[in-house]
Amino acid sequence: QVQLVESGGGLVQTGGSLRLSCAASGRTFSDYTVAWFRQAPGKERSFVVAIAKDGTSTNYGDSVKGRFTISRDNAKNTVSLQMSSLKPEDTAVYYCAARTGSASFSQQTMYTYWGQGTQVTVSS
Repeated sequence: QVQLVESGGGLVQTGGSLRLSCAASGRTFSDYTVAWFRQAPGKERSFVVAIAKDGTSTNYGDSVKGRFTISRDNAKNTVSLQMSSLKPEDTAVYYCAARTGSASFSQQTMYTYWGQGTQVTVSS
């Protein structure tokens, strides 16, 4: 198993930037594809981005392409999400999730392990 802990959330103004981190513990982190999902108030959880276990492949949701960048450091067991040009519609709880294997699925049902989430609020 792998345990995931998100950090870096907070309050930011429209157009600002924020960097989220997902720290993993447990089994070998490089065995896992990692994704970020988000859930806005009153809405279902939705896919943001995923990165393959070796970091060579990424899959971005349409709403964040060109604004968000995912990266990972397997030596440090961390995945980071750099968010720029933030909009009020990016306000949500952001979750880190992991799955074994290389495929960067966008479906949340494909992910086995989940963190508790971190709140991101973008003020207008």
